[in-house]
Amino acid sequence: MLVFGGVSLLMDFVYEGARSVTGPLLAHLGASAAVVGVVTGAGEAAALGLRLASGPLADRSRRFWAWTIAGYVLTAATVPVLGLTGVLWVACTLVIAERVGKAVRSPAKDTLLSHATAATGRGRGFAVHEAMDQVGALVGPLTVAGVLALTGDDYAPALGVLALPGVAAVALLLWLRARVPDPIGYETTVGTAAPEEQSPPAGSRERKLPRAFWAYAVFTAATLTGFATFGVLSYHLVARHLVPTAMVPVVYAAAMAADAVAALATGWLYDRFGAQVLVVLPLLSAAVPALAFTDTVGVAVAGALVWGAAVGVQESTLRATVADLVPVGRRATAYGVFAGIMGAAALVGGALAGVLYDVSVPLLIVVVACIQAAALVLLWVTRAVRSTPAH
Repeated sequence: MLVFGGVSLLMDFVYEGARSVTGPLLAHLGASAAVVGVVTGAGEAAALGLRLASGPLADRSRRFWAWTIAGYVLTAATVPVLGLTGVLWVACTLVIAERVGKAVRSPAKDTLLSHATAATGRGRGFAVHEAMDQVGALVGPLTVAGVLALTGDDYAPALGVLALPGVAAVALLLWLRARVPDPIGYETTVGTAAPEEQSPPAGSRERKLPRAFWAYAVFTAATLTGFATFGVLSYHLVARHLVPTAMVPVVYAAAMAADAVAALATGWLYDRFGAQVLVVLPLLSAAVPALAFTDTVGVAVAGALVWGAAVGVQESTLRATVADLVPVGRRATAYGVFAGIMGAAALVGGALAGVLYDVSVPLLIVVVACIQAAALVLLWVTRAVRSTPAH
């Protein structure tokens, strides 16, 4: 698990370094806040929605390592090229292509990780993995910030340097594949039994995903609807002249540190108290626009930190819960379906935040607050469905 975390650390160095300047880069090429919101939202939708296909395909082929490696290679190849283009539509395409790489690898990677974390506790295991991710997510943006400062905001060398950790990540992943070809052994060794997998009755519909999973997916979608991408947040920081461009990756790095802390904290609490810890997610999501889109530097940066904390919960505890709701044989499919629903919500969220930002920031704040209030109700419904025995 720790070596897998090292792979993620290196790859987060790559793509989080690039994501930290996506907003300013697109703005530099002539994009508006709405365009930044739509493109970054579409990128997240691609990263999540395409898992509807990659998840079931990974389950059917059982080639989890191949899917994981292919996705990492795609990301490592696209990021350095992003800094070389001077055309807006090409840059937009590359932003989305990088996210497609995440879609290709994630269901298979999460399935491999779910097996490896069976022996440690899934909440803690996914949280530690996310925390290691965030080490890379901290170093990557800081590296980009340093190169931007040294080169006078030249994006080519700032993103080109990210090719080095990308190559290292792929090499380490290939080594790990050779050492641990079948991580499911960790799960069978400790005797972890996923829900609905013990002695299914004859004629049962075990191939269907549980009702609790679907209720949980609806709650998750609500928390992402209206949740702004960092592209829109960074656009605000630069367009309102709150911070110089080279400082934006530093703010992003700080947000990733908040991400790691939130992931570890909620992962530990999840293992002790269960899914009720997720009540914090709608509260964080509602606070983001109220803080991040002000014209006061300190408050706007605080909003970015809250955004990072919310992402930490999304990337760790939300994923751990899926593993506890779905049987092993359907887990990659479940991660794909779950990500597809999240992707649709992320597209709506990014576009909604970008468009409403151009129209009225106070309206954006009110709309997001109402959506997150509804999400709290949906979380209560999810818990009720999960506690009701299936017939």
